[in-house]
Amino acid sequence: MNNLSGKVAVLTGGGGGIGRATAELLAKQGMKVVLLGGNNSDKLQLTQTLVGQYSECLAIPGNLTDMAFLKQGVEAAVARFKGIDVLINNAGVAQNQQFEDISVEDFDRIMAINFRVPFFLTQQALPYLKRSDSATIINVASVVSHAGYPMQSVYTASKHALLGWSKSLGAEYYQDNIRVHAISPGGVYTDMVKISRPDLKADGMIMPEEIANIVLFFLANRGNAVVDEIMVHRVNKQPFLV
Repeated sequence: MNNLSGKVAVLTGGGGGIGRATAELLAKQGMKVVLLGGNNSDKLQLTQTLVGQYSECLAIPGNLTDMAFLKQGVEAAVARFKGIDVLINNAGVAQNQQFEDISVEDFDRIMAINFRVPFFLTQQALPYLKRSDSATIINVASVVSHAGYPMQSVYTASKHALLGWSKSLGAEYYQDNIRVHAISPGGVYTDMVKISRPDLKADGMIMPEEIANIVLFFLANRGNAVVDEIMVHRVNKQPFLV
């Protein structure tokens, strides 16, 4: 297993769910963690406190859809930790809405968070990733990157875009020794799911910690074998969302 101690991970969506579980797990390996973006300062502060028990953690709250913030956030991370080794594009927003009711504002918001932010954040981080000997980009996609479910047209489109871009990015920067992975989970019990699907209960669903363990697998087993994508299903999977 690769020694991750001292490596720097920048992560979005760190206020809870998969992001919080991942940040805490990586910190336990000695990684320095940057929590980038998020307007709920209380949630971000809680994650920073949990992560800070194990390693250094920098929280940079702000609006991820603001392109200037992405640039400033990356620069702040590099100023603090002198580089970036890992970028985890985890922030996302779900949708449970009939197609004909979707407004331009709904469309733009979902596409911005789920696809435009990872795209341009990666662009900002790329010069620093190129300097790392263990550069890795992990994009948290979804089972809807491969299928289409009713009431989730924009969400599905955004996650298809994220997965397609991940494949292109991985091929483009393979020669730069930058690994690009996608994780496509289905039915993870996060706050996002609780809001979009209040009918679902925790029993039988994937826990955020299970996805965090997959992230760690990618980073700790960075050898000659390359895993492009992992799909993660619940044991009793049903054809629904997120």
